[in-house]
Amino acid sequence: MAKCKNSCTRLVIKLQRVQSCSSLRKLKPSNYETLVMKIVFCCTNTKAEPWLEGFRQALPGADIWEWQAAQPGQSPKLADHAVVWSPPQSFIDEQAQLQNLFNIGAGVDALLKLNMPASMNIVRLNDAGMSVQMAEYVCHAVIRYFREFDQYDKDAQAQRWAYRKPTLRADFSVGVLGAGVLGSHVAKTLQAFEFPVNVWSRSPKHIDGVQSFSGAAQLPAFLKATRVLVNLLPLTPETENILNREHLMQLQQGAFLINVARGRHLVEQDLLDALDAGHMAGATLDVFREEPLPQGHAFWTHPQMTVTPHTSARTLREESIAQIAGKLKAVSAGQAIEGRVDKVRGY
Repeated sequence: MAKCKNSCTRLVIKLQRVQSCSSLRKLKPSNYETLVMKIVFCCTNTKAEPWLEGFRQALPGADIWEWQAAQPGQSPKLADHAVVWSPPQSFIDEQAQLQNLFNIGAGVDALLKLNMPASMNIVRLNDAGMSVQMAEYVCHAVIRYFREFDQYDKDAQAQRWAYRKPTLRADFSVGVLGAGVLGSHVAKTLQAFEFPVNVWSRSPKHIDGVQSFSGAAQLPAFLKATRVLVNLLPLTPETENILNREHLMQLQQGAFLINVARGRHLVEQDLLDALDAGHMAGATLDVFREEPLPQGHAFWTHPQMTVTPHTSARTLREESIAQIAGKLKAVSAGQAIEGRVDKVRGY
């Protein structure tokens, strides 16, 4: 009886194994093989190879390539995700199946101008080293104006030994337009120099030690309280041309402008008029409506203007690759990620 029981048990086990093998044979290879993540790189005016090599090291199992437009009659190679900077509309049209566009810069305005499927997400960098650079740039510009170093440079060129009367910090309030990742970091950094700091944003934001203004109704009060205006707003239809005559003239007498966001925020002639009228004392501009800034443009030679070539916060490749690769791994694992852009709000 025991012998029969053991034989029956072996028979049941054998049948289970046969059924299990039969089930496996019914599966398609894609059901049990590891799926390869496909990533296409399309970044205008960017040397691709260092980025591709970095991503291949960070994501060794992924298929990563630089985008080239498909030739007529040629089937394009399709990807799951893309790493982009100012891609053409033809790229979006060809790769309409993409799940995510990972932008390698802080601004996404170039992407928002493109026609893309609603299912295609835009993902921005959270920081990747840009906040520190931006704070360096802004603090340098603020302190240079506050301490009148431009005037000391002129004195030195004239071999003139002269002191200038110190300015009270309490009379030198700095207002930051935009309280996102970059704006918040800049505001906090300025506090270390004991300047009165205010911020304005679309919705209320809380930053310790900083007075917060929000919404269109509070913009006039924010401008009235500002001696140095720092623009770090995202470029949207609502913020385009926000640095215009109406708003510049609401700043305190002798105001100074620092624009490190987008050139299309500024109405250029309105700034020139405010400077020439004596209402504003100067400006430091890093971004322009047309880049490179054209030869012969009035900004190049204006005595109250400092111009830099869109260099306030450069994309740091290693930090950006690490952040994007981490997000790609999270997406592959079905996890939520930070930095997804609201296409309606524009940020």
